[in-house]
Amino acid sequence: MTKWWDNVNESTQWQDGIFFSLCGVYALVSAFALVQLVRIQMRTREYGWTTQKLFHLLNFVVHGVRAVLFGFHHQVFLMHPKVFCWILLDLPGLLFFSAYTLLLLFWAQIYHESRSLPTDKLRKTYIAANVAVYLSQVVIWVCIWVNDNSTVELVGKIFMAVVSFIAALGYLHHGGRLFIMLKRFPIQSKGRSKKLHEVGSVTAICFICFLIRCIVVGVSAFRRDLRLDVLDRPVQNLIYYMVVEIIPSALVLFILRKLPPKRPPVQYHPVQ
Repeated sequence: MTKWWDNVNESTQWQDGIFFSLCGVYALVSAFALVQLVRIQMRTREYGWTTQKLFHLLNFVVHGVRAVLFGFHHQVFLMHPKVFCWILLDLPGLLFFSAYTLLLLFWAQIYHESRSLPTDKLRKTYIAANVAVYLSQVVIWVCIWVNDNSTVELVGKIFMAVVSFIAALGYLHHGGRLFIMLKRFPIQSKGRSKKLHEVGSVTAICFICFLIRCIVVGVSAFRRDLRLDVLDRPVQNLIYYMVVEIIPSALVLFILRKLPPKRPPVQYHPVQ
C-alpha cells in the first residue's frame, strides 16, 4: 500500500490526471454559481447587489480561481519565490472564508430582525473581521517574502487553522441559534419545515467543512509529510479540496438554489 501511494504521488501522469480533474470539478461548481447569479439578477435587477448575489459571485470567483490554479498546477507549485505559490493557494481560501461568513451575516441579520434587535453593527463586524484576516495574512506573506523559514510557515498555517476554527464556531453559534428559533415557530407556519431543513443542513455542512480544514491545516503545520502546497501530493490534495471546498460548496449551492419570486408585471392602463 505504501509503495502504491509513493508511486502515485511521484507519477507525472497521476499528478496531471488528479490536478486536471480538480480543475474540471472546480470549473463545474464555478459555472453553477455563475448560472445561479445570472438567474437571480434576471429576477431582481432593481435591488442591486444583495447578500444572495454577493454570495454566488464569491463562489464563482473562488472556484474559478481554483480551477485556473489546478489547470496550471506545474507553474503554480514550482513557482519561485515560494511566497507567490503561497499567495495563489491561500487567496481563494480567504475568499471562501468571506463567502461563507457572508452567509453567517445574513443569518445573523434575520435572527436580530426577528427579535427586534439592532442590526447596524452586524455588517460593520463582518467587514472588520474580514479586513483583520486579510491584513494579517498580508503581513504573513510579507514575512515569508523577507525571510522564508519554517517558523514563518508554521505561523501562517496556524493562522489559517485558527481562522477556520473561528468560522466553524460562527456556524455553530449563529446557525444553531437560528435553527432553534425556527424550531420554536408553530408547526403550521408556512415554509417552516423547509427553512428548518435548509438552515440545519447548511449549518452542519459548513461547520464540518471548516472544522476539518482547521484540523488538517493545523496538523500539516507540524507534519511535513501532510503538506498540501507541493506538487507530489496529488492524492492528499484531491481528498482535502474535495472534502473542504468542492463537496460542501456544491451541497450548499444546491440547497440554496431557490430563486427569489418573480415580480408581477406592471399593469398599464390606457389614458382616458
